Amino acid sequence: MSTIVLVHGLWVTPRSWEQWVPYYEARGHTVLTPAYPGFEVEVEALRADPTPIATVTVPETIAHLEKVITSLPEKPIIIGHSFGGTLTQLLLDRGHGAAGVVIDSAPTEGIRVTPPSQIKSLFPILDNPAKRHRAAGFTPEQFHYAFTNTLSDSDALAAYERYAIPAPGNWVWAYGLIANFKPGRQETWVDYHNAGRAPLLFIAGGADHIMPPSVNKSNAHHYKAPGTVTEYHEFPGRSHWTCAEPGWEQVADKALEWALAHARP
Repeated sequence: MSTIVLVHGLWVTPRSWEQWVPYYEARGHTVLTPAYPGFEVEVEALRADPTPIATVTVPETIAHLEKVITSLPEKPIIIGHSFGGTLTQLLLDRGHGAAGVVIDSAPTEGIRVTPPSQIKSLFPILDNPAKRHRAAGFTPEQFHYAFTNTLSDSDALAAYERYAIPAPGNWVWAYGLIANFKPGRQETWVDYHNAGRAPLLFIAGGADHIMPPSVNKSNAHHYKAPGTVTEYHEFPGRSHWTCAEPGWEQVADKALEWALAHARP
């Protein structure tokens, strides 16, 4: 048995893990799904009033996650999706976790691959500088393109209605397409030569529009420290919604089996 921490991404809440929690608990594991600061309330409440999450920062979020993880009796397996993948990489770089798995991960600083589908996916947040100072979200059609492009129109709308919320617009502006053009280290910087980092697996979806495989491959290839374990696995034909779209169990199994096989004390 292990302790597993599931870190959600932007534009969703811990509800996005609602199928994974009982799936892993049925195998005897302890599962935690910590929310970012301000994201603790339900989806419906954040849609009605997203102001509590409009100005939350990455350092605040990392500090909160570190508090959760360091309170545990053992180093957990950390699994993060989308921007939760970025946060997972930051946590591993800080010495946390027995192993980490990042799924459709947003990039850490220094990844300069920006496929056209990623630009199109993020454009609804980048099309107005005013969104940098407030929580900004997608329309159902924009969410369908960026997140659930492999689903039917009706299934994509159902996913949007159950899970989608706005997110801090500044995170996209600060750590998205223009982050690499800023001088100095950003808050998503990690040490790719950190020899003390726990094993790390990248899982990508072959049909992911917002975080395509090329982004995840580039991110994985940046890790170069001798003696560390970094691997990449791609599921063909799966979208950014891979943790909930049909067949999600294959992704959950791959993530956990790899982490258990490579976890270190």
